[in-house]
Amino acid sequence: MLAGLGLNLALGILYAWSMFSKQLVESVEKGGFGWTKTSATLPYTIAIACFAIMMVPAGRLQDKLGPRLVASAGGVLTGLGLIVASFSSAGVMYPAVLGFGVLAGTGFGLGYSAATPAAVKWFPPEKKGLITGIVVGGFGITPVYIAPLSKWLIASYGVAGAFRVLGIAFLVVATACAQFIRNPEKPAVAAKKVDGSAPTAPRPDKTWREMVRTPMFYMLYAQYACAATAGLMIIGHMAKIVSVQSGGAIQSGFVFVALLAIFNASGRIIAGIISDYIGRVITIGIVAITQATIMFFFPSFSTIGQFIVGAAVVGFSYGSCLSLFPAATADNWGVKNMGLNYGVLFTAWGVGGVIGPILAGTIADKTGSYAGAYNVAGLLLMFSFVLAMFSYIEVSVDLAQRELKIRVGSKQQRAA
Repeated sequence: MLAGLGLNLALGILYAWSMFSKQLVESVEKGGFGWTKTSATLPYTIAIACFAIMMVPAGRLQDKLGPRLVASAGGVLTGLGLIVASFSSAGVMYPAVLGFGVLAGTGFGLGYSAATPAAVKWFPPEKKGLITGIVVGGFGITPVYIAPLSKWLIASYGVAGAFRVLGIAFLVVATACAQFIRNPEKPAVAAKKVDGSAPTAPRPDKTWREMVRTPMFYMLYAQYACAATAGLMIIGHMAKIVSVQSGGAIQSGFVFVALLAIFNASGRIIAGIISDYIGRVITIGIVAITQATIMFFFPSFSTIGQFIVGAAVVGFSYGSCLSLFPAATADNWGVKNMGLNYGVLFTAWGVGGVIGPILAGTIADKTGSYAGAYNVAGLLLMFSFVLAMFSYIEVSVDLAQRELKIRVGSKQQRAA
């Protein structure tokens, strides 16, 4: 678990991209590259797409070959990708697209796919939410140290130099952490209930082909995509949003990037714990309606206090999803094939991650405001809330049927 947490603390540089994009859109005279907001979003968007797509083959590989090898490849590609990105300049964009977008994005997928499934297998099912939250929390908390570090590196060595320094550091650290990630010889089983009775029978392990034939998969997929659209839209543009909506009065955007990361990480852990008690779909529904509400208020934010509230709610809500959906995957389709199963579901995060940042950048370039993008995200989150309610009905019916089978089986055994 700790090795997975350490690996994600390096891979989470994805969430600090807004620090780089803010500088990339500055003029050459101010130390930037003069890129448009849309152009500065492209490496981040491609990284998200590669991250999500790679989760599918990476999940299969870690299920078959074990997590250590896959995680090691992820650490190497992440470091090399940042080094390649350092060759970008005012008129040369492809190194950032290839390095951060393709190579590092692929590295994120390989490393992330190995850390969570391995950690979940070491602990009993009733702790899936907590363990998942702790491991993925490392990915979310990364900007707390990366944001101020990146700001200092950019000021000292420029954008290219900052990419190079971070690339070398992560090449070493991420690969080292990966060496300690492994599966247990035998996955943990559920503990008995307090009254000494057997726990509710878990759903049998399903393959990805069986998973995609269920209505639950498509409801979770749509909810994940909607949540990712809203969350990654803000994360990818947070530093610039603060600058634009405050009229340039607030220039310490990195502080809000770090604040967003703190709540991002705390949401993963706290929501994971809560969902262990009240259920995944109920927690997802609460998170969706809460984030939808704040998105509709976001266009009016212009002060430090308002941005603190916005960063807190968006960060917590988005982070919650990154522990709730992998835990829901294990709940519904078992842990045996969780790497591949969650990889398939995780492509929904990629869909939202591609749409959200590009939508925000395009609308901001054309209108000078992010308001339209906020409203679209809010409507998507309300749709996600409705789907969560339908998911709750399906889960309740399925649980009742499984408990009925257990009672019938017990009566038959006593009669025999």
